[in-house]
Amino acid sequence: QKYPAECIDIFVVADNCTDETAAVARQAGAVVWERSNRQYVGKGYALAFLFGCIEETRGLGTYDGYFIFDADNLLDEQYIARMNDVFSAGYRIVTSYRNSKNYASNWISAGYSLWFIRESRYLNGARMLLGTSCAVSGTGFLVHRDIILRNGGWNHFLLTEDIEFTVDSILQGERIGYCHDAILYDEQPVTFGQSWRQRLRWAKGFLQVFHNYGTKMLRGIFAYGGFSCFDMMMAIFPAILLTITGALINAAGAVVSFLYYDWNTLTLLRSVLETLRNAYGLLFAVGLVTVVTEWRRIHCGALQKILYLFTFPLFMFTYIPISVTALFKKVEWTPISHSITRSLDDVRSPSER
Repeated sequence: QKYPAECIDIFVVADNCTDETAAVARQAGAVVWERSNRQYVGKGYALAFLFGCIEETRGLGTYDGYFIFDADNLLDEQYIARMNDVFSAGYRIVTSYRNSKNYASNWISAGYSLWFIRESRYLNGARMLLGTSCAVSGTGFLVHRDIILRNGGWNHFLLTEDIEFTVDSILQGERIGYCHDAILYDEQPVTFGQSWRQRLRWAKGFLQVFHNYGTKMLRGIFAYGGFSCFDMMMAIFPAILLTITGALINAAGAVVSFLYYDWNTLTLLRSVLETLRNAYGLLFAVGLVTVVTEWRRIHCGALQKILYLFTFPLFMFTYIPISVTALFKKVEWTPISHSITRSLDDVRSPSER
């Protein structure tokens, strides 16, 4: 990092690990605590344990702020320095640009990657320009010590602890900042089975956050949070309910038309096809704008960038059955396998640009 090393301490929680994570991290110079708890699993509990260890050994007030990362993340050399610029400008929570270290693996990893890049540039980037609150997205964010002290460490344990933390922080009057120049490279799943499990957890987590904080956010729209509360309310609202309602109305209409031998059945079917076509076109346009504007930051071959534009809408369509399943299925936190070992030079090699 292009930042004074003496100003950085690295802590690792080896959470229910079955490999050599703890030993390797210690050998690399990190302070490591090992946690083994099969009852309370998930990132939220791991973070709570970690902050508890820091409090016991050093005190949470020792540091100005805390970065939170996943173990598979890679950081651009300027990451901490650029995040510190926004932090020093007065933002007590700062999130960063979420890129991918395996965009080109297949259509699944590309779908994830394109969505997160779009989220960084055109959701958090726009929020930052408008002066409203941004949103933390999984990993790669900085939190002021006063917030950690106020919360008594980490106290967000829903399946999507990042969204819960975002919503809770906004409700407490925080305005989350975004740093476009702090680039983090994340590893995305490459199998549909892993992708299904991960996104099912996200979908269920959104429902949990909406259930736990929906009323507070609704009040916040008219009280203290204003647009930030409205923005997050729309972000986590279970829109799949509208999709299901529309599908049921179309299905009922088709049945009635069939029973009465009404040729409007063809009209209904054409309407469904037009809806799918328009949805595909909209998602393709979203992907196209993102790829064109972020071309240099997407590290894969030109042909792959273009090819995965056409599969991006299909990836997003798979959210429909996932969201429906999340409404009815009990979901628990399960780890996602990570097996791609790449350095920054590997990710940003000239042959892939």
